[in-house]
Amino acid sequence: MNILTVLFNAILYQPLFNALVLLYIYLPGHDFGIAVIILTLVIKLIFYPLGTLAIKNQKVLTDLQPKIQEIQKKYKDDKEKQMRLTMELYQKEKINPFSGCLPLLIQLPILIALYRVFWRGLQPAEMSFLYSFVPNPGPIKAGFLGLINLATPNIFLAILAGITQFLQVKMLTPKNQPKTQGKNTQFSDMLQKQTLYFFPLSTVVILWWLPSAIGLYWVVTTIFSIIQQYLILRKTQVAVN
Repeated sequence: MNILTVLFNAILYQPLFNALVLLYIYLPGHDFGIAVIILTLVIKLIFYPLGTLAIKNQKVLTDLQPKIQEIQKKYKDDKEKQMRLTMELYQKEKINPFSGCLPLLIQLPILIALYRVFWRGLQPAEMSFLYSFVPNPGPIKAGFLGLINLATPNIFLAILAGITQFLQVKMLTPKNQPKTQGKNTQFSDMLQKQTLYFFPLSTVVILWWLPSAIGLYWVVTTIFSIIQQYLILRKTQVAVN
């Protein structure tokens, strides 16, 4: 076991795994699904400021798309001028086009650890990662409300995850976009359509084959993000008006 794996387990996987086991032990009814939901909400609350920053940056970038498309249309034969004017636009609006990626990159290791917790956490061998003060729960029953076995794939949760992801992306998609032509504009439109339709569909396909605990985590995360987006965008709209 290399040093990176040891650090990953000690700093991320082990604390999250123990938190999930504690929730499972002390929740009435020992409902594994409720434990997954609570742990997911705690993680989202911890990263609420980073999520807010990412949403605001994405909204600004989305609002700038019509202006960027106008630049691409006006100077379609001058790529260098397109780039220069686009960067000047970003500077004027005080926005870094890559700033929205930073919050996601910071959260990525935790997301990987959570996936591993929900994927492998039910295996008896993982109990070796329990802290000394955390009781061994024995075999964990991966039920959710007595209806879903979260250790196996569930098509309902997979489809629900795809729908909620579609709604999340739709919220940030401009309703009225200028009809412009050009290779850059066509590429931008294609990328936007892939984000809106292809990614949710891919989510359904991927989650169809994974333990549904991951699907439940995905649904809760996306619903939380939708609510967060709504509150932030509503506050921004009120401020503008």
